[in-house]
Amino acid sequence: PPAHSRNDWIGPPDKHSNLRPVIFYVPPEESPLERRLREARQEAQACDQRFWARHNRAFCQEKEEFIYSRLKAKGLERRDETGQKATLNAEEMADFYKDFLSKNFRKHMQYNRDWYKRNFTITFLMGQVALARALRWLRWKKKNVGN
Repeated sequence: PPAHSRNDWIGPPDKHSNLRPVIFYVPPEESPLERRLREARQEAQACDQRFWARHNRAFCQEKEEFIYSRLKAKGLERRDETGQKATLNAEEMADFYKDFLSKNFRKHMQYNRDWYKRNFTITFLMGQVALARALRWLRWKKKNVGN
């Protein structure tokens, strides 16, 4: 982002996680509370990136292995006679998706629990920052009205 920017910047989707990374704006006079909020948001983003990159890699690898094993069981190659990649029908792929989700159910539940904890913390910090800013504005307004 340009040096004069005063906003967070959202990048293109990451090729592994498919999440759009955020470059967080750091105000020149960031308070300790604002810094805690920004760092909590950065850590949440990093956790999400790690989880979804690992998940997506495992998904793609297991999907390819599943397709290969099903094609092999049918006596087919990965590519047909025209060189096109061989595929399975929707019902066969539904078996894979169901099995993959069932096998990873606990990982997803743990991820969801962690996600809610992180986001509750972020929401709580956002409320504290908003309150601190409102109080700072009220003190400034009172001081300037009294002059």
